[in-house]
Amino acid sequence: MATNTRKSSARQARPEFTCTECGWRTAKWVGRCGECQQWGTVVEAAASSGPRTTAVAPGKVVALPITEVEADATTAGPTGVSEFDRVLGGGLVAGAVVLLAGEPGIGKSTLLLDVAGHYGREDRTVLYVTAEESAAQVRMRAERIGAMNPGVLLVSETDLGAVLGHIEQASPGLLIVDSVQTIASSEVDGLAGGVSQVKEVASAIIAAAKARGLPVLLVGHVTKDGTLAGPRTLEHLVDVVCQFEGDRHTPLRLVRAVKNRYGATDEVGCFELTDGGISSLVDPSKLFLSRDAGTVAGTCVTVTLEGKRPLTTEIQALVTDAVASNPRRTTSGIDSPRVAMILAVLERHVRQGMNRSADVYVSTVGGARANEPACDLAIALALMSSARDRPLRRSLVAFGEVGLSGDLRPVAGLQRRLTEAYRLGFNRAIVPAGSADQVSVPMNVIEADTLAQAENLAIS
Repeated sequence: MATNTRKSSARQARPEFTCTECGWRTAKWVGRCGECQQWGTVVEAAASSGPRTTAVAPGKVVALPITEVEADATTAGPTGVSEFDRVLGGGLVAGAVVLLAGEPGIGKSTLLLDVAGHYGREDRTVLYVTAEESAAQVRMRAERIGAMNPGVLLVSETDLGAVLGHIEQASPGLLIVDSVQTIASSEVDGLAGGVSQVKEVASAIIAAAKARGLPVLLVGHVTKDGTLAGPRTLEHLVDVVCQFEGDRHTPLRLVRAVKNRYGATDEVGCFELTDGGISSLVDPSKLFLSRDAGTVAGTCVTVTLEGKRPLTTEIQALVTDAVASNPRRTTSGIDSPRVAMILAVLERHVRQGMNRSADVYVSTVGGARANEPACDLAIALALMSSARDRPLRRSLVAFGEVGLSGDLRPVAGLQRRLTEAYRLGFNRAIVPAGSADQVSVPMNVIEADTLAQAENLAIS
């Protein structure tokens, strides 16, 4: 009996190891986490035989029937930047913490400084904490983008305690922190940007925001693969996570909500970044159309859906004789495997001899992305138009997913796509068979069963 008791107590006292990044647990120490694949994040944590927290008497907060809970606290107030409000679900909610992530130089600080300038014009105070730049550098940017406003309080600070002190002193209506990875607490070991520091900084700022009903905008860094840097718990702590996307070679910037406790996650905000600052794009579709759209061989127009938002996209293709033994396949804004699949389908079912003896180049206009299956038909028609050197019919748009057997499959959101195309002046559309009954747009909507049938209807 005594032997069994000692074995039981040894099992209870046996330590376990936990990943500080994702919380993964293991009985033995390993150098790399088996869940998130991060190195050096597994540390020893004493195993507990049971829960350590016991029930206590409830405090001032009393459980109420759900019908008696007030919903006014979740009312969103506009920031003054329409496209940003669209993504947030109408604006900022009191006490909400928003994390804006994006690559360096993409325009995160410019956007938030523009938000601060607009937000401070309504007799509201904005505290802008810059931990990466000096106050003079931020002022120069504010002068350039027209965000100079006496309601914006600017401070350059990297110590968490000092930041909390500025919040107590200023009592702002909005707090902007640029960025959460460059602020550190003197009470916690580790360098700024480490797991423990990021957790402490985020937790302290979130606690202050909830206690004061203070909306907070945090800037977050991203890793080389585009994911948010720092511990994964950071995304769980905040209320909203927004991703800032865009190509540095084009002025278009997209902001999409990855997580939103106060609204939908299928809204996308469009902005144009120029030397004079950043501005909202209420109608960005024209950025993705060239002046010769639909009038030269190798071009076809489609409409993509970014969340709920339809964006007109022009697909351009160039098919030319191969100059080497191995034909080239180059794409921009479109997935290469999807183009390779469409070329194989054309080779097999339409008898277009471009897969083996031709160089193929496919691109979008204006830096747009066309990665959804609904763009398959437009890519195929652009390729066939270029191979035959014959343009498509005027004012034509095309939607449809191409199957491996050469058939066309229906796509989602066809009504929104056709409505956007009609608004921009297109009067003819080719859609998969069985789709026309679902739409009511004053356009000539033509159905096609296969790629070969769509080619005969599209190419003049």
